[in-house]
This record gives sequence, structure tokens and C-alpha cells, in this order.
Amino acid sequence: MAMTGAGAGQQDDDGGGESTFTVIVAAVANLGIAVAKAVAGVISGSSAMLSEAAHSVADTVTELLLLTALKRSEKPADEDHPLGYGPERYIWAMLAAVATFVGGAVFSLYDGIHTLVAGEEPGDPLVSYIVLAVAFLLEGYSLRTGLRQARGEAERMGAPFKRYLRYTPDTAVKAVVLEDSAALIGLVLAAGGLLGGQLTGSGVWDGIASLCIGLLLLYVAWVLGRSNAELLIGRPLPKPVRERIRAELLAVEHVEAVLELTTLVQGPREALVAAKVDFRDVSTAAQIEWACEQAEARLREAFPVVSRVYLDPTPGYAQRRHEGLNPWP
Repeated sequence: MAMTGAGAGQQDDDGGGESTFTVIVAAVANLGIAVAKAVAGVISGSSAMLSEAAHSVADTVTELLLLTALKRSEKPADEDHPLGYGPERYIWAMLAAVATFVGGAVFSLYDGIHTLVAGEEPGDPLVSYIVLAVAFLLEGYSLRTGLRQARGEAERMGAPFKRYLRYTPDTAVKAVVLEDSAALIGLVLAAGGLLGGQLTGSGVWDGIASLCIGLLLLYVAWVLGRSNAELLIGRPLPKPVRERIRAELLAVEHVEAVLELTTLVQGPREALVAAKVDFRDVSTAAQIEWACEQAEARLREAFPVVSRVYLDPTPGYAQRRHEGLNPWP
């Protein structure tokens, strides 16, 4: 079976650099916040503050794993990896989701249950309030950076922001947005636990706040894990994009039909297109070759995300029946 194809295109370096900057901002913010929360938690004896410290430590580890993902996935294709290293980012991003689950959610749930069972003697919450206020500003700036990139990408792709965030293959930015949003909610929960303990003199409120933070992190870890699992298994381009790709192929001279179309997302700005194409029976070999070149050019121009195009000349249904073959597929 003959196959014609095209090699990989270059990824959008500007987009990759923007993602790296977004992750670095989040990592630096989380590292400083983690230390401050841990100190405040020890001084105040607050379970929720210690849970928030674990939350920030998990976020810092997550950002480091995401930076590794961005760096590793930028390696060019080679003989051992002819399709490139783009999907490797999703392996590291999956590990980042596991870090959020183990380092943040499990510790927060354990600490909250321990506080409710064993009790807690509330300390001076002043330092914790100060740390929470500073952390809120830093997390807010980090979230603003992530949202600005995500909204810019959504606008560039002409997609609603919520839909873009749900389906974007740039899981590094998605992780920053979700984790920073969870961090801001967690800070509010921690402040509520401190205030409840201060007003009532009971550590129950602090324990409940810690449990809520744990459940919040559990949800974030599940969402990020699911997104990366989908991309590791293999996610196609959206259906409207696939229909447009099919239309572009059918618009090429000498193409009679597109019998099968397969698309695969390989990275935030990298996708593969493979198709079984029925060419006109009267077309010469040279005409089919140039038709393949034209199809590739049309797809690359219409969809910059398409980095690889493989077209397989395949007999159509009528020809296969005429030759006594089983209809394909």
C-alpha cells in the first residue's frame, strides 16, 4: 500500500515561551508562599494553615514537573522518536497531577480528620492572617498571568474561554489556572477556619476548613489527571475541525473521496492528520503526487497546528466491488 506524507513542522516557539513564563511565575510564587504558610501554621497551630502549606508545596512540585514537561517536549524529532517528543509533556503533567493528589489532598484530608478527632488548641492567628493576605496577592498575580495567556489563546482560536480551558492540549497553562484558582479558594477557606476558631475558641472550624481544602485539591487532581490521560491515550482534533479538514481534502483536484480520516493531537500546537483518499482512476502517478503536495499545503495554510500529513491512496468503494474485493473498510 503506497503512502505519501510530510514531516513535522516547527512548533510555535512564542507560545511555548509564554507557557514557560506562566509556569515559572506560578512556581516562584508558590515556593515563597509555602515557606510563609508553614511558619504561620507552626506559630498559630492552625491545621488549615498547615494544609495550605502542603497545598503550596504540592503546587511548587507540580510547577517543577510542568517545567520539565515543557523542556522535554521541545526536543526535535530524531531517528528513535520520528514523531517527536511532544506527548512526553503529558507524562510529566500526569505526574504533576499525582503530586497534587499525594502532596496536597491526602495531607489536608489527614490533617483535617486528625484535628477533628484529637482536637486543636487555637493559637495567635495574626501571623496567619498576614500570610494569607500576602499569599492572596501573589496567587492572584500568578492566576492573572495564566488567565491572560489562556484568554489570548482562546481568542486566537475563536473558542469560548470555558470550552478552551476544558479541551486545551496545553495542560501546563490549564494546571496553573486550576491550581491558582484552587489556591485562592483554599486561602479563603483557611481564613474562614481561623476566624471560626477565633470566635468560638474551637478547633473544629479549622479542621473542617482543612477537609474542604483537601476535597478541593482532590477535585483539581482528578480534572488534571483526566485531561492528561485523554491526551496520552490519543485525542483527535475537534469534530468541526475534522469536517473542515475533510472539506479541504475534497477540494483538491484529482481527489474523489476521503474514505477515512484520522487526526491526533500531539501537543498544544502540533497535530497529525492521516487519511485514506480515493483519487480519480484516470489520474497519473505524477498527478496524484502533486495532489498530495497540494493537499498538504492547503491543510498547513488553513490549520497551522497541523504539523504532519500522511495520505494513503486507496481504491474507492465502487472500484473495490468491481474488482471483487470486500468494500473498505
